[in-house]
Order: sequence, then C-alpha cells, then structure tokens
Amino acid sequence: MSRILAEGAAVTYPFPTFVFGLIAFSVFILLGLVTWSFRDVANRHDHRVTKDNKGHH
Repeated sequence: MSRILAEGAAVTYPFPTFVFGLIAFSVFILLGLVTWSFRDVANRHDHRVTKDNKGHH
C-alpha cells in the first residue's frame, strides 16, 4: 500500500529550489529594514527629555 502511494508523489516546483532561498532571504531583509526604520522612536517625544519626570520610567 505505501509503495503505491510513494510512486504517485512526483513533485514539480514552478522554479528552481534556490529561488526559495532567495525569497526567504529577501523577506528577512525586508523585515529587518522595517524593524530598523522604527529605531529610536520612543526618544522622539519631547516629554521624555524634560527633567521634571524623575519618577516616571
């Protein structure tokens, strides 16, 4: 039974397998750029720079 199932499992990909790696690498680079673009966002607010908020954070 398992031999019959294994014979019919031919897989063809729409493009070469290294393209999957390129797609994954591109997605990780894109996510890294999005994360990097939000750096230092908390320090852009003026209320954090004042000296009268000593008890806050």
